[in-house]
Amino acid sequence: MAKNRGKSAPQRPTQRAAPQRAGRPIVAIVGRPNVGKSALFNRLAGARLAIVDNTPGVTRDRLYADARVYGRDYVLVDTGGLDPESEDPLKQSIAAQVHVALAEADVVICVLDGTAEPMPADREAVRLLRQSQVPVLHVANKIDNSNLSHQAKALYRLGMSDLHEVSALHGHGTGDLEQALSRALPASSDDEPSEEAAASEPTPPKIAIVGRPNAGKSSLVNRLLGEQRQIVDERPGTTVDSVDALYERDGDPLVLIDTAGIRRKRAVEGGLETLAVLQAIRAVERCDTVVLLVDATLGASQQDARIAGLAIERGRGLCLVLNKIDLLKPEQRDAALKKAKDVFAFAPWAPTKRISARTGQGVSALMKQVRTVTANRSKRIPTGEVNRFFEEILSHHPPPTSGGRSVRLYYVTQVRAAPPVFMVSTNHPDRVHFSYQRYVANQLRERFGFEGTPVVVHYRSHDKKRA
Repeated sequence: MAKNRGKSAPQRPTQRAAPQRAGRPIVAIVGRPNVGKSALFNRLAGARLAIVDNTPGVTRDRLYADARVYGRDYVLVDTGGLDPESEDPLKQSIAAQVHVALAEADVVICVLDGTAEPMPADREAVRLLRQSQVPVLHVANKIDNSNLSHQAKALYRLGMSDLHEVSALHGHGTGDLEQALSRALPASSDDEPSEEAAASEPTPPKIAIVGRPNAGKSSLVNRLLGEQRQIVDERPGTTVDSVDALYERDGDPLVLIDTAGIRRKRAVEGGLETLAVLQAIRAVERCDTVVLLVDATLGASQQDARIAGLAIERGRGLCLVLNKIDLLKPEQRDAALKKAKDVFAFAPWAPTKRISARTGQGVSALMKQVRTVTANRSKRIPTGEVNRFFEEILSHHPPPTSGGRSVRLYYVTQVRAAPPVFMVSTNHPDRVHFSYQRYVANQLRERFGFEGTPVVVHYRSHDKKRA
């Protein structure tokens, strides 16, 4: 029996059709090339995040962004075009992309060119979307003026009952589209969490194991569970679906989420990589701690840094893991660790472990670290204790003056946990220098043991009359 073997429960498939889903809803934009998907993505996201060009097929990487509509947060995903000119047969190519959207998206925005006759790719996409249970918003894009609006009427021959005429480039009609989108978003179980429900139904912490393809994620899950639960192959991309498995040791259960590898570019055309990214985003959304696996033989890369950034943006605990160290010589291990520290320099508070999922080396220490990070993320500090510590900070290192004005910090309190968020009362919240903000966050993390978790510190204006 393996040293790190745990007790496993029957495998639970990821729920896809449930009416309520944890985390932010996912909205996927689909359509054939050059219909304006990326322009609409930028418009809804409120920032120029995707490259927009008249050349078809510009979007190669999967793009995602946090967006908000009428008080609801969601994740917007821009996909590549459904290309009927690819080497794959037309229907197979279209079906792959559309089924990807249906598999993980809560709402699909199907973009059509409002200035052109519908093409076979448009017809097939609309037909497949019509067969699904996912809410679909059909958009006729490039309607820049009323004279062009009549051209969009040809799209009604596709059999759709509604069609939103917009100009993603100029913003025409996007307000009505956002209204329809807000109505289509599903109710989330995280919108109004009940304290009574949370107390009566405790759930084990969720640990998402993420990383690039072939980093050893499934091997680590198999090592922890003590059985060949996940398929392991030297070829990257073996795992597509995110799969939950219950891991228990010493009466302390965890839910392990094995995810597909996240590449920067598609290796082959089709929908599998899009599905992998959507699944990985979903796993990060609903987990407590992210275990980022890096192939130590290849070294940490900027793509690994992007994945870590996703975890930090979502306020999740983070453990960095260098896998396959059994394949390296001692000096190579040190070099791999040094490179990882350089790549992840923006998160020096995230612990780094070196393991071999194949042999089990370091796995036990890793899981101990994972439990510590998960507990740190939910830690609460009494207001009196944190203010006594804050007085020490101010006596040793007061905030610098800004614009000739003295910045005063009055008191601090923790307003929430998971992740820990603190609120500092000050006379000039806009004059607290970012370097001092970083210093305060680091001091809080060091004193109260927030290793491995983001610490958020907000600054608000001090109301003297109320005080």
